Amino acid sequence: MPARARDRSGQSRPGVGGAAKLVADRARAIVRLEIQLAVTEVKRKVVGLGLGIAMLVGAAIFLLFALGFALATIAAAIATALSTWLALLIVTGALFLVVGLLVVVGMGAIRKSTPPVPEQAIREAKLTAEAVKNGRH
Repeated sequence: MPARARDRSGQSRPGVGGAAKLVADRARAIVRLEIQLAVTEVKRKVVGLGLGIAMLVGAAIFLLFALGFALATIAAAIATALSTWLALLIVTGALFLVVGLLVVVGMGAIRKSTPPVPEQAIREAKLTAEAVKNGRH
């Protein structure tokens, strides 16, 4: 049983050990509440993020349909001057050119980014280790 001190009115109060335990208990309660708040906030943000992603996927699907209709419109417009098969062939050739361009640019970006190693951070870490080893701070 912890020692209790008496104040001027004669009532007992906890000693230093009891006060430390009380502070530790309250600190644990505050940490628990902070964790609960963080979890609640993260859950709310994840739900919002999920809804946003779902809406973007829906928009991408509608964009795909819109792109199809736009290409059909272009083919129909060309078909007013040329035969239909030639208009469709022209639109298809243009699409293959766009695909080829995207593949070339995408492969260049991938080659530039691989391997995914933080080269600058590694260089800085080596320089720091060398500086510490040589006694330069």
